[in-house]
Amino acid sequence: MLQHHPYVTVILAMSADGKIADFKSSAARFGSKFDKAHLEKQIAVADAVLLGAGTLRAYGTTLTVSNPNLLQHREKTDKPLQPLHIVITESANLNPEIRFFQQPVRRWLLTTQEGANFWRKRWEFERIFTFAANLGNEQLNQKINITAALAQFKLEGIDNLAVLGGGKLVAAMFELDLVDELWLTVCPLVLGGEIAPTPVAGNGFLENFAPRLELLEVKTVENEVFLHYRVVGRKEVNMIDMG
Repeated sequence: MLQHHPYVTVILAMSADGKIADFKSSAARFGSKFDKAHLEKQIAVADAVLLGAGTLRAYGTTLTVSNPNLLQHREKTDKPLQPLHIVITESANLNPEIRFFQQPVRRWLLTTQEGANFWRKRWEFERIFTFAANLGNEQLNQKINITAALAQFKLEGIDNLAVLGGGKLVAAMFELDLVDELWLTVCPLVLGGEIAPTPVAGNGFLENFAPRLELLEVKTVENEVFLHYRVVGRKEVNMIDMG
């Protein structure tokens, strides 16, 4: 079926109790070397990486492809050595001094008109996109139309998009039925905390309207479990419900 947005794969690591960070929203570094290698592999097959400003602020950096075999494969398939990195943020309140802006990656910014003002005359972002959400009120220019943005990215030649969080971004993309696959690494620790971030934030879903998943693969490496899901489209769910 023709898809008007890139093929979207969400990749996240979480604690055994379903937290992607501690209650202070610190940078999550509890994944093992196997999880890091897994993340790098998923990034290496993507044309672009999408991450929220909160994730970028927490880490100050992004994971680049360094494995020689992965770099060689990208070169053989006529891809740039590093995928494009797209930061999505309504405020665009980012510190231009963080290491991310020194890393050897192409950077795009997806933001609002107001958020774009600071960055337009600077060098850090190769391109700046603004897609206002049609809310019909004074908030019109304060929200991002993610569906329209992804449609444009598809036209720009981005066929495979890796989403690295955070939970608010992932929730918004699930709400808009934009996620195709989900990779979850379950790590052997318990973080707890009512306010600790989870893989999918937002308002949540009622059970009858919750996105459905099909388990494609389960792999265990030492104490970590790697879960690979396909997101069952809403049309497929309706067909199943109809019997």
